[in-house]
Amino acid sequence: MHVTAKADYAVRAVVELAGSSQESPRKVDEVAQAQHIPLSFLENILTQLRSAGVVRSQRGPEGGYWLAHPADEVNLAQVIRAVEGPLVGVRGQRPEEIEYEGSAECLQQVWIALRANLRKVLEHVTVADVAAGKLPKEIVTLTREEEAWTTR
Repeated sequence: MHVTAKADYAVRAVVELAGSSQESPRKVDEVAQAQHIPLSFLENILTQLRSAGVVRSQRGPEGGYWLAHPADEVNLAQVIRAVEGPLVGVRGQRPEEIEYEGSAECLQQVWIALRANLRKVLEHVTVADVAAGKLPKEIVTLTREEEAWTTR
């Protein structure tokens, strides 16, 4: 999986907002500075996250952004889908919408398996997990496998 800058920035911004609330929202420039995200890029990302219901905002001098739900109820898959769409797409389509013939017929199952495994990781890790620096044991176990650190 290729994680785009947009998805990376979105996840980092949401993690940064984990401690905010409607009573103490975070300003866009504060989040941008804390996570080293270009301000104009972050503004667009936060607009998408707000449209998807991941964050909320308030205008004005006391305004800013906060998570729309508790951090332990927001997973990384939700954040990435809000800014990128489905986790796995093939030529702009969902894997279940694609049909292959002949020798490539089982390729659809490969794409579906890929999506299932991405979901296992991204839907299992919450914003609260990342903000606390405590990932679920299953995820930590995956990172301890030697192959996980090998670039291919």
